[in-house]
Amino acid sequence: MPNPSLKDEDFYRTLRDEGMSKEKAARISNARANPDQHPSEKGGKASPYEDWTRDDLYDRAREIGIEGRSTMKKAELIDALRNH
Repeated sequence: MPNPSLKDEDFYRTLRDEGMSKEKAARISNARANPDQHPSEKGGKASPYEDWTRDDLYDRAREIGIEGRSTMKKAELIDALRNH
């Protein structure tokens, strides 16, 4: 079923497959679909979550309010951050 809040669902799916969070993929795909905005091809310079320490992932999860983070392992934190 199409999501009416996504302006370019194919590009959104591509970004999600590359590991971007739902929120970030939606922002970038919608900006790209808007002729008045020009999102960068490169994006940010942060390293992939797999390169982060568990403590860094935990801190990021705390910043954005992911619940249950204190009991999560590194892989679970990565999944939670990408699906936020």
